[in-house]
Amino acid sequence: MRELASADRIRRFMEALDAVARSPGRVYLTGGGTAVLMGWRDSTIDVDLKLVPEQDELLRAIPELKNRLHLNVELASPADFIPVIPEWQDRSPFIAQYRHLSFYHFDLYAQALAKVERGHPQDLTDVRELLDRALIRPAEALVYFGRIEPELYRFPAVDAPSFRRAVEAAFGGGAAERPEHTLP
Repeated sequence: MRELASADRIRRFMEALDAVARSPGRVYLTGGGTAVLMGWRDSTIDVDLKLVPEQDELLRAIPELKNRLHLNVELASPADFIPVIPEWQDRSPFIAQYRHLSFYHFDLYAQALAKVERGHPQDLTDVRELLDRALIRPAEALVYFGRIEPELYRFPAVDAPSFRRAVEAAFGGGAAERPEHTLP
């Protein structure tokens, strides 16, 4: 039986994953993992992550770690659901460095936009937390959306007009076109 993932359990998973790593790599946590480690949720159902580069030993170890630690682990990130900007890795906040693996939160703007696109109540609560904690700014979220909007055709499950309306509702409208707003 898998259990909810607390911050302590996520950190134990990070350590265990690093223990099987044989070469350097980056692990980007997203969704509930970010919310828990940043402190606005006590637990999450899934630990969603992206491995860069994908390493066979890590991919092979994840099922065993899931069972041993009683965690749900999914290979998922915003890039699986919406376009992300090319420099997303550079914009991803650092969490921890272990022996071989460095852990980061996936670009917070990409996370916020993916959550807005999905639109579940918990997702929108997470976006509100990102805003309230000043981890993202509305104007910059609009600029980010403006940069990825031309690539939405690559994601046929996304209805671009509905996504735009949801982004404008979440972050306000019109600021994306103002040149004084640039992504950090």
